[in-house]
Amino acid sequence: MRALRTTLVVLVILAGVFVAVDRVAVYVAESQAEDRVKVDGARIGSTDVSIKGFPFLTQLAGSELDEVDVEITGIETTAAGRTLRISTMNAELHRVRLTDGFSGATAAHATGTAVISYEDLTKAASDGVAVEYGGKGKVKVTGTVDILGRTLSRSVLSSVTLVGGHTVRVHADKVPGEGIPGLEGLIREKTDFEREVGGLPNGLKLEKIQPTADGLEISVTGTDVRLAG
Repeated sequence: MRALRTTLVVLVILAGVFVAVDRVAVYVAESQAEDRVKVDGARIGSTDVSIKGFPFLTQLAGSELDEVDVEITGIETTAAGRTLRISTMNAELHRVRLTDGFSGATAAHATGTAVISYEDLTKAASDGVAVEYGGKGKVKVTGTVDILGRTLSRSVLSSVTLVGGHTVRVHADKVPGEGIPGLEGLIREKTDFEREVGGLPNGLKLEKIQPTADGLEISVTGTDVRLAG
């Protein structure tokens, strides 16, 4: 009986050591992964990587991780000569294959959400244009135009849609013409615009967009999503 108790104590200790080593390995792997995450053609501010599943060491031995959660903050790309910044992007990556001596990683499937703030959308719009939340799934776009020697400022409610799975289109539902010839066209030249959303990891595509009080919320999904390597 005493020998059995001793064996059990040893097993408990070994299990604790294994768990501790496993968690340390996860922490080290997450830290290294955060430094290696990169997106082609874009600058990123910071990344946070969380490796799910236990034990980690057996997943590592098989060169495939069950799930990896990634948060990327401040993805910046250039669209139409202007910087378009994605405030945050959160993604759940499943069946992540480790390649190139663990320096590369590709997920079999991924889903997530990207957010573009109205401040950043304003910077990506034309000069003299401001974009904010308009309520009920719309955005409010305010622009100024010069006509007949007068500077006019007009605000319109606009719909936001996706074009081709990679471009955000902002289009005014209605523009007040006020009987002035050409006024509607001049206002639309300011308030209506399209911007390509680049900077997402290879393999991710835009699925759905929804204006919210916090910004444009974009659902993303993809297969064979490459984060590094």
